[in-house]
Amino acid sequence: MMNGNNENSRIAIVGAGLIGRAWAVVFARSGFDVCLYDMSAQALKDCEQAVLESLEDLNGYGLLEESPEAIVRRISTTTSLLEAVNGAIFVQENVRETLETKRQIFSELDQLVAPGVPIASSTSWIPSSRFTEDLLHRDRCLVGHPINPPHVVPLVEVCPAPWTSREAVECAQRIYRAAGQSPVVLRQEIEGFLVNRVQGAVLNEMMSLHEQGYASVEDLDAVMRDGLGMRWAFMGPFETIDLNAPGGLLDYADRFGPTYQRVARESIPFDWNAEALGLMEAERRDRLPLSRITERSGWRDRCLMQLAAQKRKFVADGAD
Repeated sequence: MMNGNNENSRIAIVGAGLIGRAWAVVFARSGFDVCLYDMSAQALKDCEQAVLESLEDLNGYGLLEESPEAIVRRISTTTSLLEAVNGAIFVQENVRETLETKRQIFSELDQLVAPGVPIASSTSWIPSSRFTEDLLHRDRCLVGHPINPPHVVPLVEVCPAPWTSREAVECAQRIYRAAGQSPVVLRQEIEGFLVNRVQGAVLNEMMSLHEQGYASVEDLDAVMRDGLGMRWAFMGPFETIDLNAPGGLLDYADRFGPTYQRVARESIPFDWNAEALGLMEAERRDRLPLSRITERSGWRDRCLMQLAAQKRKFVADGAD
């Protein structure tokens, strides 16, 4: 959503890959000035058309309040990290997902970014305590993990290190909300944060069920796509079970808790073995050749945009 108060606020985006480009869209469409940094001039050049196309797609579903061209004008690019962070009120890092790379870029950022300015990492798995422990200004470092694609899916996981200041966490929440995102805050660090751990639990059961021969990959996908996912697009598991029994959550637990306990005890962990994964891969490639993955990813993004547009229209009606 547009916020005119953001127009003179500068956000530094470090890394012009898929996630960095999406973050640039998120902040720029909300009125922030964005400086996108990458050490590769070619990467910056390549992202220009991709950013414009993403904005045009969003505009096509009524998800922008300005023209794509007006929003693009708020995005600048640079191969100088110092130039990118100069005057920034917030830094979003998006470099490669390795501990060594995170340590290196955060060491540089800690020296270049003005004191008190939060530095958030888009890392999907690594708690920030593992790469910020030795920094002079480690109290302003945290994780701001988006869900791909972040310019369509609004959730952001804000995960502080044990030494991250409350001010840094609150500032990150304010900025993400001003950018139209939906931040959730972890009370303590855990590898993979929340989304990936929940997704991992679902994947474990799905892959185990496939390996044991209970259903095909396509039918298991349908369980989520045409079943659970229909509800979970608008409410979480807690609200789902609260509404699925006349007496609410405790009534549901009384009715079905023992069965869930028995199923959990019988669940077989999936060990990600090559033979089982190869069979899943073969089923997926029968439905989608590798050459069409980029095309299908674009289709996914447009579906999510259409869903986002619909949620805007009627989710507010059910808000507290």
